[in-house]
Amino acid sequence: MIWPKAVQERVKTGHDRELIRSYPYRSACPSTLWGELVASSTKDLFLAGYTNYFFWTQIPQFADVIRRKAEEGCQVRFLLGDPDSDVTRQRETIEDVALSVSTRIRITLEHLDRMGDVPGIEARFSAPLDGANHVSLSVFKFDHQALVTPHLARLVGHDSPLLHLRRQGEGGMFDRFAEHAEELWSRATSCPTPAPR
Repeated sequence: MIWPKAVQERVKTGHDRELIRSYPYRSACPSTLWGELVASSTKDLFLAGYTNYFFWTQIPQFADVIRRKAEEGCQVRFLLGDPDSDVTRQRETIEDVALSVSTRIRITLEHLDRMGDVPGIEARFSAPLDGANHVSLSVFKFDHQALVTPHLARLVGHDSPLLHLRRQGEGGMFDRFAEHAEELWSRATSCPTPAPR
């Protein structure tokens, strides 16, 4: 009688099965996991963080990796905050750190610009009315897995918690966060076209 109850309390059921692991800080998530998730994506690599700048330092030869992904048919999308928006300026005041939000966004834009126009890679700025919703929640989708960071008060992204999710069915946590990111993407505007090379 004791064992079934003990097992039942430890085994995840329903939508709880989608939570693989949680981290109290995004920086506590192993860098190898980010690289593995990017490498394993075959259909949809959707990076909907407000700045996304850390991918360029976290994953070795990230530009080559995403270029190869796109060439193999994977859709690669970057949803960024507008570096010149009021939301970005407000967030910079709140965070009050040397590496400002707009600088981190521009790092991503510079790396994308260096890559030139790669079919299958697209970048957009979240719409002005969506800026506050975007800056407060980062969703990084790798096919049927996601890393999600709800940003806390005055903390920068790496100091906020992170959830690692795997889709197990319709209407779960994975779908809810993915739908949020897709909604922001649907209203987003194209980033400036890279200069011809």
